[in-house]
Amino acid sequence: MADTSPPKELPSWIQDHVNRYLSSNGEDGYWWDASVGGGKGKVPTLLLTTTGRKSGRALTLPLIFGHSGADYVVVASKAGAPNHPSWYLNLEAQPEVHVQVKGDKFQARAHTASGAERARLWKKMVEIYGPYEDYQKKTQREIPVVVLQRQ
Repeated sequence: MADTSPPKELPSWIQDHVNRYLSSNGEDGYWWDASVGGGKGKVPTLLLTTTGRKSGRALTLPLIFGHSGADYVVVASKAGAPNHPSWYLNLEAQPEVHVQVKGDKFQARAHTASGAERARLWKKMVEIYGPYEDYQKKTQREIPVVVLQRQ
């Protein structure tokens, strides 16, 4: 997954976020103003690069994250849309991903939390970004909580 540039079909504000994060080694882009999306204050973001399940291309996106011990946690909310985001479908097909947190770049293996683990991590992620609760109410699908374990 050498090419981590954002795909051109992404909205320009996401492309800009990824480009700023990459060009500054995470110094610009690590913190995201959550008020833009209905949250409060600034929240930390990481860059997640998955491999396209159909295209085979790398897809890099900035995502809000939390921690579970040494692992990172992200939420596949897609703002409560009825379908899972493409990046989540990609990592279901290929759980080996690339992660960048500020200047720390590493390979990780992703898994979807379930049961008590999901409940615990969901609560933590809602504390970081409250709109996740509203997103869950908007959709019939259970929004996945994904754990990224450094390899």
